[in-house]
Formats: sequence, structure tokens, C-alpha cells
Amino acid sequence: MLGAAALLLAGCSAGDEGPEPDARITQRPRSADPFWVDPDGSAARQVAAYAEAGRKAQAAQIRKIAEQPTGAWIGPENPEDEARGFTEAAGKADRTAVLVLYNIPHRDCGQYSKGGAADGDAYRAWIDGVARGIGDRSALVVLEPDAVLHLADGCTPDAFHEERYDLLKGAVAKLAALKNTKVYLDAGNAGWGHPDRISGPLQRAGVAQADGFSVNVSNFYSTEDSLGFGRQLSSRVGGKHFVVDTSRNGNGPYTSGDPAERWCNPPGRSLGETPTTRTRDPLADAYLWVKRPGESDGTCKGGPKAGRWWASYALALAENST
Repeated sequence: MLGAAALLLAGCSAGDEGPEPDARITQRPRSADPFWVDPDGSAARQVAAYAEAGRKAQAAQIRKIAEQPTGAWIGPENPEDEARGFTEAAGKADRTAVLVLYNIPHRDCGQYSKGGAADGDAYRAWIDGVARGIGDRSALVVLEPDAVLHLADGCTPDAFHEERYDLLKGAVAKLAALKNTKVYLDAGNAGWGHPDRISGPLQRAGVAQADGFSVNVSNFYSTEDSLGFGRQLSSRVGGKHFVVDTSRNGNGPYTSGDPAERWCNPPGRSLGETPTTRTRDPLADAYLWVKRPGESDGTCKGGPKAGRWWASYALALAENST
């Protein structure tokens, strides 16, 4: 813990006077939301680092992130161990783990988050590992952000389409068969285009067997716009429910600069509505923080590699929120 805190403090100097604040992170009341808060995530470690340095104001700001449940993105190497670890920790706290699976072959069309499993067989084995790790414990799974969207928009080459549809259908079936797991297949965001463009691909990818779909993952569209998009899409895929990523949408989308890069580490953004199952729409099962606020979208606008913690960006998100 102290080693991680020291790394997070690199380049920072102590500032605020006064007693050191309590750096402990605890679970929110289950009545507020049923999802698990990781007490040792990057935000929690940053709180500890700021607290140790006596930087009370910054610690209080980052605590806005650290005390909320965020998605646990399962890595490519040890899916069974990671899925088991997250769901066991959540189970001990009587909460549900939010897991994000992002390992489809030819991921992200070679952009900042390129990569994924080496081939279809490797992906199926990876999904099998995740499923074994979850077992009968409670989990909500967001499946493959942008994977269906990049089929619909032509970003993924045609040669890979049939395999991807098959892999997604198989993953949905495997995860949906688990006793206490809900699976939401990702469906893009409100700024992408008309729901008719993605409804067909979403159906081909197996949304009928899923609990629903996710919208606005890692993006910034308002909750209102995301709910509207979700409702329209739901009406085209059999009334399926959906979840909304509200992690960074408090100020809506960025509208300046290169349109192709507006989604990547945009300045002036804010934390959105906190995770909850008490949404204002009967089709919206939850507001979630799928993207972990403070983690970079990629090496744009001065950011580190995609998925790396970026303390100054996290602090700005928190300071811009109410």
C-alpha cells in the first residue's frame, strides 16, 4: 500500500495544513446501491497518498471517486483468478461485483485500446475462465464495449465479422447461464447514430439471450440523452432493458477540437450521477460507473496509455462535480 501511494505521489508536494484525514474506504449502504466498492483501487490508493501527504482538499475530492463502485476490467492473463477474486470480495461484503469484459480479438480497430485475444479459440478459453471464476456468486457483466458498434460502423474489417458475432453469442450464452450473473451486451452511445443502425447487429450478437445492453460506456453523453437512446434501441430489440455508464457525463460531451478525438480525455468534464439501481426509467436497470474515472482513454491530450491512472485528470473530474 505504501509503495503504491508513493508512486501515485510522484511529482506532488504536500500542501494542506491540519490533521491527516482518515483514508479508509468503506462500502456504501446497500440501500443506496447493491454494487461493490473496491477498497484498494487506484482512487483509494490516491486518497491514501494525499492523506499521508496532508493534502486534505485533494484527498476529499478523490474520495468522491474512491467511495463509488466502479467496473472491474478483467485482464487477459488470469481471467479465472481475477473474476473469482472480485466476486469473492464482493460476496463477503454482500454486494454485487460489476465486471467489464474487454478482450475480443481485433479490439478497438487498432486505436488506443488495440489488442484483445489472439484468436477465437483463445477468446472462448478466456470467457470460460471468467465464467469459472464467477461461479454462483453475484455479478453484473458489461460485455465487450464497442465490439458490436465496430461491426455496425465498418471499423472492424468484414473478414472478422462472422467470427465476432459467433464469439459474442457464445459469450452471452455462457455468462447468462450462470446462476447469479446478469449480462449486458454493449451497444454504443447516444452520439453514434440512429438506433436502427445498431439494432440488427446487436440482435445478431445475441442480445435476446442477454439481460439487456449497455450504453455510454467510457463516453460522456448526458444521462437524459443516454436514456433516450436506450429507450429507442430497446423498442427495436424486443423491449430489452439497459444500463447507463454515468461515470464522467456530468458536463455532457466535449464539443471542441478534432471531432474524431473528442471522446479521448476531453477537458472540463465532470463525474456523473452515482451508481444506483434507482433510475428514473423503468427500462434502465442501473446507472453504473463502468469506466473508472481517472483512468486515461489513451495517449491523447497529454494522457498516459489507455487504462492507466491519471491523478490530475481524476482530480479535475472530481473538482468539476457538485
